[in-house]
Amino acid sequence: MSDPEDFTMHDFNTMAAKDLRPRLLALTSAPEWADELLARRPHDDLAMLLAASDDLVLALSEEQVDAALSGHPRIGEKAIGLDEESAARSAREQSGMSQADASLQQAMARGNIDYEERFGRIYLVAAAGRSAEDLLGYLDDRLDNDPDAELGVVRGELALITRLRLTALVQPAPRQR
Repeated sequence: MSDPEDFTMHDFNTMAAKDLRPRLLALTSAPEWADELLARRPHDDLAMLLAASDDLVLALSEEQVDAALSGHPRIGEKAIGLDEESAARSAREQSGMSQADASLQQAMARGNIDYEERFGRIYLVAAAGRSAEDLLGYLDDRLDNDPDAELGVVRGELALITRLRLTALVQPAPRQR
């Protein structure tokens, strides 16, 4: 197999499931998603892989959504209990929060508590490229959702995060010269 920087669709399609499954679960901790994505191999290209992943994430049971959330720290908090690579990825994705001032970080911490009290799970958002103000504003807006609607939003955010992470994992094959 290629090293991680050169991981290709060919690697994804041919790697032993027992070796690839942990890599997938490091991206999204939903066992049913990982198992079904593996079962659907081979995927013709990255676009087909991402479409399959989106379909699977959007169809996850509430239990599997909660399993997936176990691999995500709260917005604005350091990743504790994750492997080094997952913690570093999370920090990069949430870099907008790390640049926020103390009052904005405190507001996010309060918002996280409010969200968890309302919905019984952590606030999940595709944080990559979003400012702290955007992340907090989106949280505030979502507090008005009913639980069923919010679960749909969480699935959508999880699908986007998973899509971004899969794209980063599966790089296109190098061009032959």
